[in-house]
Amino acid sequence: MRVHFRTFGCKTNQYDTERMRQAIETAVPNARAAALDDAELCVVNTCTVTSQADADARRFIRRAARRSPGVRVVVAGCSAVLRATDYRAMKEVGAVVEGHDPNAVLAASRRLIARGGRPVRDRAVAGGESSPLLSLRRATPLRRRAGATRGWLKIQDGCDRKCSFCATRLARGASRSRPPGEVVAEARILARTHPELVVTGVHIGHYGRDLDPRGSLAGLVRRLLDEVPAPRFRLGSIEATEVDDDLIRLLAEARGRLAPHLHMPLQSGADPVLRRMRRWHTREQYRRRALDIAAAAGPIGLGADVITGFPGETEADHNATVALVEELPFTYLHVFPWSPRAGTVAATLPGRLPERISWERALELRTLGAVKGERYARSRGGSRVEVVMEGDRGTALTGDYLRVRVGSRLQKGAQPSWDAQPAQPLRDAGRIHSGRLSPDGRRVDFAAAAPAAEAASAPSPFIPPPAKAARANRPPLESGAQPLAEVTA
Repeated sequence: MRVHFRTFGCKTNQYDTERMRQAIETAVPNARAAALDDAELCVVNTCTVTSQADADARRFIRRAARRSPGVRVVVAGCSAVLRATDYRAMKEVGAVVEGHDPNAVLAASRRLIARGGRPVRDRAVAGGESSPLLSLRRATPLRRRAGATRGWLKIQDGCDRKCSFCATRLARGASRSRPPGEVVAEARILARTHPELVVTGVHIGHYGRDLDPRGSLAGLVRRLLDEVPAPRFRLGSIEATEVDDDLIRLLAEARGRLAPHLHMPLQSGADPVLRRMRRWHTREQYRRRALDIAAAAGPIGLGADVITGFPGETEADHNATVALVEELPFTYLHVFPWSPRAGTVAATLPGRLPERISWERALELRTLGAVKGERYARSRGGSRVEVVMEGDRGTALTGDYLRVRVGSRLQKGAQPSWDAQPAQPLRDAGRIHSGRLSPDGRRVDFAAAAPAAEAASAPSPFIPPPAKAARANRPPLESGAQPLAEVTA
C-alpha cells in the first residue's frame, strides 16, 4: 500500500506522524511512503494552534482529492479532536481519528481500504470511541524519523497550564510524562540513525511532575547525556521560568553535547496582556531569566514566540513588547497575529483589534527579529562550529540552530575562500561535522581533520533563513503545514 503522510504544525505532531507511519509500515505488507500523486492512502495529521492551521489542513485535503482522485484520506491530530464533525462532513475525508494514536490510525486505514474507500463513520473504528489522549507508557519505540537527519524524541504530551489563547491543551489534555527508562531506550534506537535528537513535547518543562518517583527535565537530560553518548541533544520549546539552574549548568558544561539553543515562548512583553493571556510570569521575570541564561551559557541562540493583536492590546503594550525584544539577546522570533480559537477564554474577551493592526505589529516584530538575527550571525563569523547536514538541501545546522550554506571540504592546511562557490558539498548526513563559519555567519567550510574538542568549545550561533518579502505577511513555518516527506532536518 502506498501511503502519503502530511504533517501540519509542531515537532510533537511530526513525531506522532512518524509513529503512525511506523505502525502502518510494520503491520501492512508492502506499505511504503509515497508522493501524493502516487498514493492510495493519505494520512493528514492536523494542527490547531491558529485558525490558519485549520484552514491549511482543509485546503490540503481538498487539493489532495483533486490531484489524486480515488485517494483515501484519514484525518488525525489536534484539529481532528476539536473539529471532528467538520472533517467528517467533508466529502473528501474517509475517516477521522480524534487524536494521535497510531493504532487507531492503522485501524481506520485498514477499514477504509477494505471498504473500497467508502467513508468510515463508525466512531469505534475511526478512533473516537475512546479518549483521544495518547498513552505514552509502554509505547512502541520509534525507530527512525524517515528521510530526516535530525530525530525527534518525545518525552511528554499535554499541558497543565491554562493560557487563555491556547487550543492545543484542549486537544492534548493534561501533562503526561514518559518513564525515563523508556525515553532512554528510544533515544538509543534513534541514535543509530540520527546524529542529533531534539527533546520535544507539548510542555517539556513539566516533565516528570506526574511520575512516581517525581522526576525533572534536567535529570532526564543528564541521564540522556550519560547513557546515550553518540548524538547531540537539543531542547525543544521550553518556558523561560522552567529553565532551572540545573539546566543552565548543563547548557554551560555539556561542551556541545547539549545544543546551546533555547526557544522560550514570550507571547507579550506587556504585563496587562500577559495577565489577560493567563500567563504565570511577568515581563520582568522573563527578562531576568533570559539575561541570566545568556550570561551563564552564552553565546547561545535564543528564540521566542510572540502574539500580536491580542484582545485589549494597546499601542503602549505593543511598544513594551518591542522594547523588550530590542533589549534581550534574541536571535530569532516566531510572530503570530492573534486569531480566536473556539473553546478558549481569549475568544470571549472584549477589545478585539482590527486584523490590519495585528498584522502591522507582527510585521514590525518580524523585521526586528530578522535584524537581530543578522547582527548575531555576523558577530559569530569565523567561529568553529559543529553542524548536522540537512539532507540534500545544501544546508547544515549549527549547535544553536544557525542554518548555513554548505561549503566544500578543505584539504588539510588550506585556507577557505569565502567568495568561491562550493566545490563538493559534504553529503554525509549520518554524523556531526566540524567546520568554520564565513565572516557573515552564512556559510560553513570543513577542514579535513577538525579537532572535535576545539569545535565543542565554541558554541555556534542561531539564525533562521533570511525572510523573503513574499513571506512577510504570512505566519512562520511552525504555524503552517510541514509535509513529512519534505521535512529533512
